[in-house]
Amino acid sequence: MQDLFSMLNALHRPRLLMRAARLGSQEYRRSGHLPRLLGYGVLPRHAAAILKLMEIEADLEDKRKVADDSYSIVRHVDVLIAIVGEARELRAAQGAT
Repeated sequence: MQDLFSMLNALHRPRLLMRAARLGSQEYRRSGHLPRLLGYGVLPRHAAAILKLMEIEADLEDKRKVADDSYSIVRHVDVLIAIVGEARELRAAQGAT
């Protein structure tokens, strides 16, 4: 699990994006956010969800950097909110065990 947290710590994005994600993560609700981002069905465990979200986010980051017309800042922030929210829940779950 520590490798996952190392990957998260290595994620560097513009301050404004991360600030919006941190603020939005205060209202993060797994049951509402994840199905919209990952598809409906059984929700994955926290670590699996984070890995999938990081793949989606990396694609969005690439599009942002090259100013791709299909880039959506709203979706980018939404994915970052989910990453921050899932990381918080994973840390809380690890602390409870």
